[in-house]
Amino acid sequence: MFTNPVVRTDAPDPFVVRAGDEWLLFHTNSGGRNVPVLRSADLVDWTEAGDALPALPDWADAGKTWAPEMLPLGPDRFVLYYTVAGRESGRQCVGRAVATTPRGPYRDDHDGPLICQAELGGAIDASPYRDADGSLWLLWKNDGNAIGVDTWLWSQRLADDGLTLVGEPTKLLKQTEPWEGTLIEGPFLHRRDGKLYLFFAANAYDRDTYGEGYAVCESPTGPCVKAAENPILKTSEAASGPGHASMVEKDGRTWLFYHAWPPGQEGSTDPGRQVWLDEVTWQNGKPVVKGPTATPQPRP
Repeated sequence: MFTNPVVRTDAPDPFVVRAGDEWLLFHTNSGGRNVPVLRSADLVDWTEAGDALPALPDWADAGKTWAPEMLPLGPDRFVLYYTVAGRESGRQCVGRAVATTPRGPYRDDHDGPLICQAELGGAIDASPYRDADGSLWLLWKNDGNAIGVDTWLWSQRLADDGLTLVGEPTKLLKQTEPWEGTLIEGPFLHRRDGKLYLFFAANAYDRDTYGEGYAVCESPTGPCVKAAENPILKTSEAASGPGHASMVEKDGRTWLFYHAWPPGQEGSTDPGRQVWLDEVTWQNGKPVVKGPTATPQPRP
Protein backbone atom coordinates (compact mmCIF):
# COMPACT_ATOMS: atom_id res chain seq x y z
CA MET A 1 0.00 0.00 0.00
CA PHE A 2 0.99 3.64 -0.34
CA THR A 3 -0.38 7.01 0.72
CA ASN A 4 -0.05 10.33 -1.09
CA PRO A 5 1.93 12.45 -1.56
CA VAL A 6 4.69 10.22 -2.94
CA VAL A 7 7.17 13.14 -2.96
CA ARG A 8 6.75 15.30 0.12
CA THR A 9 9.25 18.02 -0.80
CA ASP A 10 8.82 20.86 -3.32
CA ALA A 11 8.77 19.18 -6.75
CA PRO A 12 6.57 21.20 -9.13
CA ASP A 13 5.61 20.16 -12.67
CA PRO A 14 6.58 16.47 -12.38
CA PHE A 15 7.39 14.51 -15.51
CA VAL A 16 7.83 10.73 -15.13
CA VAL A 17 9.36 8.43 -17.73
CA ARG A 18 10.58 4.82 -17.86
CA ALA A 19 14.34 4.44 -18.26
CA GLY A 20 15.54 0.83 -18.38
CA ASP A 21 14.74 -0.87 -15.09
CA GLU A 22 13.84 2.32 -13.24
CA TRP A 23 11.55 5.34 -13.42
CA LEU A 24 12.81 8.92 -13.52
CA LEU A 25 11.00 12.03 -12.34
CA PHE A 26 12.19 15.42 -13.59
CA HIS A 27 10.74 18.62 -12.11
CA THR A 28 11.01 22.41 -11.95
CA ASN A 29 14.07 23.91 -10.25
CA SER A 30 14.28 23.66 -6.47
CA GLY A 31 16.93 23.17 -3.81
CA GLY A 32 19.56 24.97 -5.88
CA ARG A 33 19.27 22.52 -8.79
CA ASN A 34 18.31 23.57 -12.31
CA VAL A 35 16.56 20.30 -13.23
CA PRO A 36 16.22 18.01 -10.22
CA VAL A 37 15.82 14.35 -11.08
CA LEU A 38 14.52 11.55 -8.82
CA ARG A 39 14.62 7.82 -9.39
CA SER A 40 12.31 4.97 -8.36
CA ALA A 41 11.90 1.25 -8.91
CA ASP A 42 8.17 1.20 -8.18
CA LEU A 43 6.67 4.69 -8.88
CA VAL A 44 6.09 5.20 -5.15
CA ASP A 45 9.43 5.41 -3.33
CA TRP A 46 11.63 8.16 -4.80
CA THR A 47 15.23 9.13 -4.09
CA GLU A 48 17.19 12.14 -5.32
CA ALA A 49 19.49 11.49 -8.30
CA GLY A 50 21.13 14.89 -8.74
CA ASP A 51 20.80 17.74 -11.23
CA ALA A 52 20.06 16.62 -14.79
CA LEU A 53 21.14 20.01 -16.19
CA PRO A 54 23.98 21.23 -13.94
CA ALA A 55 25.04 24.02 -16.33
CA LEU A 56 22.76 26.35 -18.27
CA PRO A 57 23.67 27.63 -21.75
CA ASP A 58 25.35 31.03 -22.08
CA TRP A 59 22.15 32.69 -23.34
CA ALA A 60 20.11 31.76 -20.23
CA ASP A 61 19.85 33.07 -16.68
CA ALA A 62 19.47 30.84 -13.62
CA GLY A 63 16.57 30.72 -11.21
CA LYS A 64 13.56 30.06 -13.45
CA THR A 65 14.19 26.66 -15.05
CA TRP A 66 10.77 25.07 -15.29
CA ALA A 67 8.79 22.02 -16.42
CA PRO A 68 11.49 19.75 -17.93
CA GLU A 69 10.47 16.74 -20.04
CA MET A 70 12.70 14.10 -21.65
CA LEU A 71 12.44 12.26 -24.97
CA PRO A 72 14.42 9.02 -25.52
CA LEU A 73 15.72 8.86 -29.09
CA GLY A 74 18.09 5.91 -28.84
CA PRO A 75 20.04 3.73 -26.39
CA ASP A 76 22.59 6.52 -25.88
CA ARG A 77 20.67 9.61 -27.02
CA PHE A 78 18.19 11.52 -24.87
CA VAL A 79 16.85 15.05 -25.34
CA LEU A 80 15.64 17.23 -22.48
CA TYR A 81 13.22 20.09 -23.23
CA TYR A 82 13.09 22.73 -20.52
CA THR A 83 11.86 26.26 -19.85
CA VAL A 84 14.52 28.81 -18.92
CA ALA A 85 14.94 32.57 -18.58
CA GLY A 86 16.21 33.90 -21.91
CA ARG A 87 18.59 36.80 -21.31
CA GLU A 88 18.12 38.58 -24.65
CA SER A 89 14.32 38.43 -24.74
CA GLY A 90 13.74 38.94 -21.03
CA ARG A 91 11.11 36.21 -21.27
CA GLN A 92 10.89 32.51 -20.56
CA CYS A 93 12.00 30.40 -23.53
CA VAL A 94 12.26 26.70 -24.38
CA GLY A 95 15.70 25.12 -24.67
CA ARG A 96 16.85 21.61 -25.55
CA ALA A 97 19.78 19.67 -24.15
CA VAL A 98 21.29 16.28 -25.00
CA ALA A 99 22.72 13.44 -22.91
CA THR A 100 23.97 9.91 -23.48
CA THR A 101 22.21 8.52 -20.38
CA PRO A 102 18.63 9.11 -19.20
CA ARG A 103 19.59 10.85 -15.94
CA GLY A 104 22.11 13.09 -17.68
CA PRO A 105 24.03 15.26 -17.26
CA TYR A 106 22.37 17.04 -20.17
CA ARG A 107 24.15 19.77 -22.08
CA ASP A 108 22.76 22.57 -24.24
CA ASP A 109 25.42 23.82 -26.67
CA HIS A 110 23.04 25.84 -28.83
CA ASP A 111 23.48 29.58 -29.41
CA GLY A 112 19.89 30.34 -28.43
CA PRO A 113 16.51 28.87 -27.51
CA LEU A 114 14.41 26.53 -29.58
CA ILE A 115 11.24 28.60 -29.01
CA CYS A 116 10.75 31.99 -27.38
CA GLN A 117 7.67 33.86 -28.70
CA ALA A 118 8.64 36.94 -26.68
CA GLU A 119 5.91 39.00 -28.34
CA LEU A 120 3.35 36.51 -26.93
CA GLY A 121 4.75 36.58 -23.40
CA GLY A 122 7.37 33.86 -23.84
CA ALA A 123 7.20 30.09 -24.32
CA ILE A 124 6.97 27.52 -21.52
CA ASP A 125 5.94 23.95 -20.67
CA ALA A 126 7.40 22.09 -23.67
CA SER A 127 6.23 18.48 -23.98
CA PRO A 128 7.59 16.03 -26.59
CA TYR A 129 5.39 13.32 -28.07
CA ARG A 130 6.07 10.33 -30.31
CA ASP A 131 2.91 9.33 -32.17
CA ALA A 132 1.93 5.82 -33.24
CA ASP A 133 3.42 6.36 -36.71
CA GLY A 134 6.80 7.33 -35.22
CA SER A 135 6.47 11.04 -35.93
CA LEU A 136 7.84 13.41 -33.28
CA TRP A 137 6.00 16.48 -32.01
CA LEU A 138 6.50 19.23 -29.49
CA LEU A 139 3.75 20.97 -27.54
CA TRP A 140 4.14 24.17 -25.53
CA LYS A 141 2.29 27.18 -24.16
CA ASN A 142 2.85 30.81 -25.00
CA ASP A 143 3.06 32.52 -21.61
CA GLY A 144 0.39 35.05 -22.47
CA ASN A 145 -0.76 35.56 -18.88
CA ALA A 146 2.64 37.18 -18.22
CA ILE A 147 1.59 40.12 -20.42
CA GLY A 148 -2.20 39.92 -20.26
CA VAL A 149 -2.92 38.16 -23.56
CA ASP A 150 -4.37 34.75 -24.50
CA THR A 151 -2.49 31.58 -23.60
CA TRP A 152 -2.48 29.10 -26.47
CA LEU A 153 -1.30 25.52 -26.51
CA TRP A 154 0.84 25.04 -29.63
CA SER A 155 2.01 22.00 -31.59
CA GLN A 156 4.80 21.61 -34.15
CA ARG A 157 6.61 18.71 -35.80
CA LEU A 158 10.06 17.85 -34.48
CA ALA A 159 12.91 16.75 -36.70
CA ASP A 160 14.13 13.20 -36.20
CA ASP A 161 17.10 14.43 -34.14
CA GLY A 162 14.73 16.15 -31.72
CA LEU A 163 16.69 19.40 -31.87
CA THR A 164 14.87 21.45 -34.51
CA LEU A 165 11.29 22.15 -35.52
CA VAL A 166 9.81 21.40 -38.94
CA GLY A 167 7.14 23.40 -40.75
CA GLU A 168 4.90 25.87 -38.96
CA PRO A 169 3.36 25.76 -35.48
CA THR A 170 -0.35 25.11 -34.98
CA LYS A 171 -2.61 26.59 -32.31
CA LEU A 172 -4.56 23.84 -30.55
CA LEU A 173 -6.49 25.38 -27.65
CA LYS A 174 -6.70 28.46 -25.45
CA GLN A 175 -8.57 29.38 -22.28
CA THR A 176 -12.31 29.47 -22.99
CA GLU A 177 -14.11 27.89 -20.01
CA PRO A 178 -14.94 29.56 -16.67
CA TRP A 179 -12.99 27.01 -14.61
CA GLU A 180 -9.84 27.77 -16.64
CA GLY A 181 -9.61 31.39 -15.51
CA THR A 182 -7.10 33.34 -17.59
CA LEU A 183 -4.84 30.51 -18.76
CA ILE A 184 -4.26 26.92 -19.76
CA GLU A 185 -0.81 25.29 -19.61
CA GLY A 186 1.19 22.11 -18.99
CA PRO A 187 0.03 20.19 -22.10
CA PHE A 188 0.81 16.58 -22.97
CA LEU A 189 -0.55 14.09 -25.51
CA HIS A 190 -1.51 10.49 -24.79
CA ARG A 191 -2.91 7.99 -27.30
CA ARG A 192 -5.09 5.10 -26.14
CA ASP A 193 -7.10 2.68 -28.29
CA GLY A 194 -6.45 4.86 -31.31
CA LYS A 195 -7.83 7.97 -29.62
CA LEU A 196 -5.59 11.00 -29.04
CA TYR A 197 -6.03 12.87 -25.75
CA LEU A 198 -4.59 16.29 -24.96
CA PHE A 199 -4.30 16.87 -21.21
CA PHE A 200 -3.70 20.33 -19.76
CA ALA A 201 -3.78 22.31 -16.52
CA ALA A 202 -5.67 25.57 -16.09
CA ASN A 203 -6.18 28.58 -13.82
CA ALA A 204 -3.68 30.14 -11.36
CA TYR A 205 -1.11 27.62 -10.15
CA ASP A 206 -1.07 29.06 -6.60
CA ARG A 207 -4.84 28.93 -6.03
CA ASP A 208 -7.30 26.20 -5.17
CA THR A 209 -9.01 26.80 -8.53
CA TYR A 210 -6.10 25.16 -10.41
CA GLY A 211 -7.01 21.82 -11.95
CA GLU A 212 -6.54 19.38 -14.81
CA GLY A 213 -8.67 18.88 -17.91
CA TYR A 214 -8.45 17.21 -21.30
CA ALA A 215 -9.53 17.42 -24.92
CA VAL A 216 -9.79 14.86 -27.72
CA CYS A 217 -7.81 15.64 -30.88
CA GLU A 218 -8.01 14.29 -34.41
CA SER A 219 -4.22 14.53 -34.78
CA PRO A 220 -1.22 16.20 -33.08
CA THR A 221 -2.14 19.34 -35.04
CA GLY A 222 -5.81 19.19 -34.04
CA PRO A 223 -8.55 20.00 -34.20
CA CYS A 224 -9.18 19.35 -30.51
CA VAL A 225 -12.45 19.42 -28.56
CA LYS A 226 -12.47 19.97 -24.80
CA ALA A 227 -14.31 17.48 -22.62
CA ALA A 228 -17.63 18.62 -21.21
CA GLU A 229 -16.82 17.06 -17.83
CA ASN A 230 -13.69 19.18 -17.22
CA PRO A 231 -12.00 19.60 -14.84
CA ILE A 232 -11.32 15.92 -14.23
CA LEU A 233 -8.95 16.67 -11.34
CA LYS A 234 -9.62 19.47 -8.86
CA THR A 235 -9.16 20.54 -5.26
CA SER A 236 -10.44 18.15 -2.60
CA GLU A 237 -10.01 17.66 1.13
CA ALA A 238 -6.82 15.74 0.30
CA ALA A 239 -4.98 18.30 -1.85
CA SER A 240 -5.36 21.81 -3.21
CA GLY A 241 -4.73 23.08 -6.73
CA PRO A 242 -3.77 19.77 -8.39
CA GLY A 243 -2.39 19.87 -11.93
CA HIS A 244 0.51 20.02 -14.41
CA ALA A 245 0.49 16.27 -14.77
CA SER A 246 2.25 13.46 -16.61
CA MET A 247 0.90 10.00 -17.39
CA VAL A 248 2.47 6.54 -17.37
CA GLU A 249 1.26 3.04 -18.16
CA LYS A 250 2.32 0.09 -15.98
CA ASP A 251 1.05 -3.49 -16.16
CA GLY A 252 -2.06 -2.47 -18.07
CA ARG A 253 -3.02 0.32 -15.69
CA THR A 254 -2.74 4.09 -16.15
CA TRP A 255 -1.31 6.40 -13.50
CA LEU A 256 -1.26 10.18 -13.24
CA PHE A 257 1.52 12.12 -11.54
CA TYR A 258 0.71 15.72 -10.64
CA HIS A 259 1.70 18.40 -8.20
CA ALA A 260 -0.57 19.85 -5.54
CA TRP A 261 -0.42 21.93 -2.38
CA PRO A 262 -1.30 20.63 1.08
CA PRO A 263 -4.88 21.71 1.82
CA GLY A 264 -5.08 25.41 2.60
CA GLN A 265 -1.38 26.04 1.86
CA GLU A 266 -1.60 27.35 -1.71
CA GLY A 267 1.45 29.46 -2.55
CA SER A 268 3.47 28.33 0.46
CA THR A 269 7.16 27.55 0.10
CA ASP A 270 7.25 24.93 2.86
CA PRO A 271 6.65 22.24 1.76
CA GLY A 272 5.63 23.77 -1.58
CA ARG A 273 4.06 21.72 -4.37
CA GLN A 274 4.29 18.02 -3.56
CA VAL A 275 3.80 15.11 -5.95
CA TRP A 276 0.67 12.96 -5.93
CA LEU A 277 0.08 9.67 -7.74
CA ASP A 278 -3.41 8.42 -8.57
CA GLU A 279 -4.89 5.89 -10.96
CA VAL A 280 -6.77 6.81 -14.13
CA THR A 281 -9.51 4.51 -15.36
CA TRP A 282 -11.04 4.70 -18.83
CA GLN A 283 -14.83 4.68 -18.87
CA ASN A 284 -16.47 4.74 -22.30
CA GLY A 285 -13.32 6.30 -23.71
CA LYS A 286 -13.15 8.99 -21.05
CA PRO A 287 -10.31 9.27 -18.50
CA VAL A 288 -11.47 9.31 -14.88
CA VAL A 289 -8.93 10.28 -12.21
CA LYS A 290 -9.41 8.61 -8.83
CA GLY A 291 -8.04 11.53 -6.85
CA PRO A 292 -6.70 13.50 -5.22
CA THR A 293 -6.50 10.75 -2.61
CA ALA A 294 -5.08 10.80 0.90
CA THR A 295 -6.03 7.30 2.05
CA PRO A 296 -3.93 4.13 1.62
CA GLN A 297 -4.27 2.39 -1.75
CA PRO A 298 -2.54 -0.55 -3.47
CA ARG A 299 0.80 0.19 -5.08
CA PRO A 300 1.03 0.18 -8.90
